[in-house]
Amino acid sequence: MVDLQDAHHAEATLRAPARALSVVAPPTSPEAAGRTPSPEAADRTSGIRASVLIIVQNLPVPFDRRVWLECRALRDAGYHVSVVCPRGPGDPAEETVEGVTLYKYRPARGGNGTLAFLREYAYSFVATAWLCAKAWRRERFDVLQACNPPDIFWPLALLARLRGVTFVFDHHDLCPELFESRFPGGGRAALWGLRALEWCTYRSARHVIATNDSYRDVALRRGGKRHHEVTVVRTGPDPDQLRAVPPLPELRRGRAHLVAYLGVMGPQDGVDLALRAAAHVVHVLHRQDIAFTLMGSGDCLPELTALRDELGLGDVVEFTGRVPDGTVAQVLSTADVALCPDPKNPLNDLSTMNKTMEYMTFSLPVVAFDLRETRVSAGDAAVYAAPNDVADYACRIVDLVDDPARRKAMGRIGRARILEVLSWPHQRDEYLGVYGALTAPPSLGRSRKDKEVVVRPGLAG
Repeated sequence: MVDLQDAHHAEATLRAPARALSVVAPPTSPEAAGRTPSPEAADRTSGIRASVLIIVQNLPVPFDRRVWLECRALRDAGYHVSVVCPRGPGDPAEETVEGVTLYKYRPARGGNGTLAFLREYAYSFVATAWLCAKAWRRERFDVLQACNPPDIFWPLALLARLRGVTFVFDHHDLCPELFESRFPGGGRAALWGLRALEWCTYRSARHVIATNDSYRDVALRRGGKRHHEVTVVRTGPDPDQLRAVPPLPELRRGRAHLVAYLGVMGPQDGVDLALRAAAHVVHVLHRQDIAFTLMGSGDCLPELTALRDELGLGDVVEFTGRVPDGTVAQVLSTADVALCPDPKNPLNDLSTMNKTMEYMTFSLPVVAFDLRETRVSAGDAAVYAAPNDVADYACRIVDLVDDPARRKAMGRIGRARILEVLSWPHQRDEYLGVYGALTAPPSLGRSRKDKEVVVRPGLAG
């Protein structure tokens, strides 16, 4: 399945005093733990460098594409990798996928409002703690990596540190900004609480992995981290996994052109703005030759479906829900233009959207609102509407649809940018560099400075 976590998710948290890495006993083998290793894992049993446990709360793995790429990178580099995450539909409580052990708990029931979030996070914390203890009994992991949101797992990191475990924070979302964006005027007490949780996460972390330079700046400024304690690892797509296929004209549903969206459908994701832009295209600009396909799901999908019908777009806009990678490839290979309708708000302006780079992988030109990190990612592969201006956004869509030469040139620029700078193979080396520095055994005569993670400059716009 395609990963619909947008990173704000971004690409979108409490720091520990620097300390020398403890030397931990070798990780327990699958056989010693009473488990039968998969054929892939058996081939890698010898020469394991260290054991890593990764915590994810908001998406199952391997559905979370970024985390799955990290798991595979660590596995291929010789680490033993386990994950604690919620179950997806039909998932077992425990399984081994491509040599990665997955411990899964039943997701919390949904709901809206502060109390629902508190219940969800309390339940997720308890379920995660239970499975972390289970993983510890079996594997004695050397590194604990927690991915946010939410910023609630730092107590587990503190407990793990007592056993010599190193804590790495993989920063996917700016949770205080996420709250401000989803609940404007939602209350100073809640915002203060989120900032406190973020600070505690930064404080507990030996190293922070940031998804872009804006997040890195927050870690330095708000989290008090030092430069060598933060590394930028972007959520780059894997061009070997995301490949164009022959277009399917029937996906245009009888129209000449197709415009596509792929991503989460939450309050901060701007899909409502995309619908209003589509209504402007159809009812104001009088274009009947453009079909819209919106792939993904989220909290707002029922309201968005109702809004589509209210705007008279039932025969123009198709919601597919979550779809397999094959369907994503077919739609994006057929589309003429891709949409990044994320509005300008405290979160989105600083976040890198996964969908932007996935569009670029398929050589699709992008229409986006003018956001700081979107410009950094897309550059000239996108056109930028005035922030949150639906009419301007609609006009940008139509201008691109009517200019095939420009679309083709922008697609080439985007694809080249992915292959040369942004793709996962480029990010993987930075990610593994963090682990290589944190898990390397101390050598005689090496100073602490020698063991610091080398931080390279972030991506320029």
